[in-house]
Amino acid sequence: MAHAHESNTKRIWVVLGILSLLTTVEVVLGIIKPASLHLHGIGTSWLNWIFIILTLVKAYYIAWAFMHLEGEKKWFRRSIVWSAVFLICYIIVLFLTEGGYLHSTLGPLVKW
Repeated sequence: MAHAHESNTKRIWVVLGILSLLTTVEVVLGIIKPASLHLHGIGTSWLNWIFIILTLVKAYYIAWAFMHLEGEKKWFRRSIVWSAVFLICYIIVLFLTEGGYLHSTLGPLVKW
């Protein structure tokens, strides 16, 4: 028997609401730029870490909702998600390390 078509309208609105909320938080933090978050954390300011984490959460949620990862087997989901998490963390560490090196090396020579 063929499966009946079910509407995902409610799910799409929920996903839109969650992604809009996360984006609104990012935009508001980008506009306000609270002074308390400009303190340096690990490699960069806490405000930058908040942006990085919120962006990763949005990327995961987009993959979960629109690439239908919630319907896949557990180990397949983990292989996709953990590979992406590892590569993104690796890129972040490289960017922060190289950026810090360039800033300390070129800092006296270039007016930032």
